[in-house]
Amino acid sequence: MWDIETRSAKGQEEIIKNEFLGKASFENLIKFFPLKLIEWFSRNQRDLPWRRTRDPYKILVSEIMLQQTNVEIVIPIYMNFLQKFPTIQALAAAKVEDVKIITDKLGYKRRGEFLHSIANQIVNEKGGRIPDSLDQLLTLKGIGRYTAGAILSFAFERSDPTAAIVDVNVDRVLSRITGIWTEERDASFIKTIWTLAESIIIPGKVWEVNQGILDLGATICVSKKPKCAICPMIKICEYYKSEYPKQIPLDSFL
Repeated sequence: MWDIETRSAKGQEEIIKNEFLGKASFENLIKFFPLKLIEWFSRNQRDLPWRRTRDPYKILVSEIMLQQTNVEIVIPIYMNFLQKFPTIQALAAAKVEDVKIITDKLGYKRRGEFLHSIANQIVNEKGGRIPDSLDQLLTLKGIGRYTAGAILSFAFERSDPTAAIVDVNVDRVLSRITGIWTEERDASFIKTIWTLAESIIIPGKVWEVNQGILDLGATICVSKKPKCAICPMIKICEYYKSEYPKQIPLDSFL
């Protein structure tokens, strides 16, 4: 069992004192959430091609492609892309027009330019090695905080706060569970969500936790009509307690 002492004391203090979140919600989150999430994910994870590898290049490609795009659309294009450009060196050596022929099918047509630019930066400035630190990843054009965290988590399996991720799914899950859900995303709220995401990083289990929360948000804790009745988190979910009248005892769900 992992306890509060395994996490950053500074991060704990900040979030517990944050005006949005009480100590009980935070302690429930870090004690209960990761363990239950890993258990649920082990039985319910989606079989996605980028989950079968820890190759930083393949993870990078998948994360750029997945930005604001449906998973089912990405899969065949991702597979085709890696057949055409199997390495970072092959991508860097290609013509950007040839890259865009594949990636433009995903929409957001700067995506191919970003991938090509990132590949050239890595080959020309990083010795062909994808960086394994947050600061270095953020120097690459087209890579933001979420994408950097995803690479550190899914390729390098870093067990520190730099491997935290926050996208719309993570935001929705964490804010609902802790009862801070709001339509207004100001700087204080965003900081709180990132601190929550950092607090659930488990040494040796970062891949499972982060992939698990993405799946939970994509399949159960969806934006409209969340499937609360089959969610593994309803015992600690403040959103469920406040928004959904209990038709049957909570224990019967678990």
